[in-house]
Amino acid sequence: MARGSRYLAAVAAAAGVLVLLPAGAMGSQLFKSGRTAGEITAHSAIVWARVIRPVTVRAHIARDSSFRHRVARADIKAKRKNDLTVQRRISGLKPNKTYWYRFCTARTHKCSGKGRFETAPARGTTKTIRFAYTGDETGVRQPGSDEPFWGHFRAFKSIVAEHNDFNIDFGDTIYSDPEVPGWANRTALSVPDKWAMYRRKLRLRNMRKVRDATGMYNHWDDHEFRNDFSIPEFGRKVYNHGVRAFRDYMPVHYSKQSGIYRTVRWGKNLELFFLDERSFRSAKASANGVCDNPETGQPDLAPTAPKDKRQLFSTLIPSLKEPVSPQCKQKIDSPNRTMLGKPQLHRFLRDVESSNARWKVVMNETPIQQFYGLPYDRWEGYAYERVQLLRALQSADVKNLVFLTTDTHAAFSNIVRLRTLNGDVAPSNAPAATPSDTPYSDFIIGPVATKPFWQEIDDATGSPGSGELLSQVFFKPQPQEGVGMACAQGEQDSYAEVTVKAGSLTVAYKKDDGSTVRDIDGTTPCGPYVLTR
Repeated sequence: MARGSRYLAAVAAAAGVLVLLPAGAMGSQLFKSGRTAGEITAHSAIVWARVIRPVTVRAHIARDSSFRHRVARADIKAKRKNDLTVQRRISGLKPNKTYWYRFCTARTHKCSGKGRFETAPARGTTKTIRFAYTGDETGVRQPGSDEPFWGHFRAFKSIVAEHNDFNIDFGDTIYSDPEVPGWANRTALSVPDKWAMYRRKLRLRNMRKVRDATGMYNHWDDHEFRNDFSIPEFGRKVYNHGVRAFRDYMPVHYSKQSGIYRTVRWGKNLELFFLDERSFRSAKASANGVCDNPETGQPDLAPTAPKDKRQLFSTLIPSLKEPVSPQCKQKIDSPNRTMLGKPQLHRFLRDVESSNARWKVVMNETPIQQFYGLPYDRWEGYAYERVQLLRALQSADVKNLVFLTTDTHAAFSNIVRLRTLNGDVAPSNAPAATPSDTPYSDFIIGPVATKPFWQEIDDATGSPGSGELLSQVFFKPQPQEGVGMACAQGEQDSYAEVTVKAGSLTVAYKKDDGSTVRDIDGTTPCGPYVLTR
């Protein structure tokens, strides 16, 4: 064969190989950050990807994985002002259907891999719904290391194996101020620095896999901005930068008026309510040193705890011998401070009271149950509005409602009480009797990959083992000896698997390997917790 003929044959053979390669292989170097579908409804979804250079890409949505039956397409220009991320809301979809999507370059036709999602059932459809939620993940490496300091997000690998209808990545989806040695005083405050944090976590295969597997709802907490964030304390510039970077990488519905508060209906059985607890809150009670303990010069560790509990734990934490300032207590209990902002509070109450879904699931960034330690950033630190919200739900006779929470880096489960312990610091709208139970429960889970709760308590007290001891002697015992948590495990990476049926809602606490979370004794399983109508 002549040299020219051999050359043409080689070209033809290579072209044949390219035809046989999966579309994702051809575009794998262009679409390195994976893809995801967010904000799923019965009729729409936002599809997302990122490329490595400014090109126009075409999103393809189909009813089959081979993309023979395409239902929509959209051309999107990747721009540097969005860090080369592309996203588009696709409407006109049908309820309770599986869709596949991918992105291809408009000119060279190099394609990403495939992702899939399921649309929600129509409002009147009775269908069992399964989803997982967790949060608190950082893909940051210690300087000089090739591995992410807190691991490879194994919880997300286990979640993929659950084959859920959708999943929720709920808060602290990056750490602008990572709890990683060598990162002190390196808080990511600019938009480019925050973009880099999102890219770091998307380098991890398990993160990309869970975003591919099915629809993902994304939500922020504080670390997308900075630790314990509020606008009055850290400024609107930090907020605006956090919002912009989050929206570029985590497709979500946002408006200046509502933040990322939204509701989503999944058939007759389920309605989700996502509370935005960062956009409208007042400054923490501890701002400007109001709650500083005179011994430590830092915010008091338990300002609302009864005197007898402070005395009991002062052997472990000597600063608890010092009294809490009246100004600190007044600020925590003030009716003039807010977590949600009045417009969001009233809108949420209207929405949840009018919902005819069998189960109302409130996605709640910070715990609403009481556990008295460091309350400033949680609902306990906004004590009056916390009681106001719970009383309003009860007065409206809202049934079959549950709070699902991350943030605390622990697997905690408890009844939500208006007030738990005798002699505690309580707002004027709290009941006199203790414990004062509501019909609602708060299920806290996580983290995916960051410092666990017990280690954080050890660091705060300077005493190794104090976090575990706190769970043993205060979190587990029933009132009035403690707060009576059903689960008080503060050392394991974890996620929760939720199953919603017409007559029941089940929350299963799982370690990152998919096995059952064990309580503090190491043997008692945490759940599964089954609520019935």
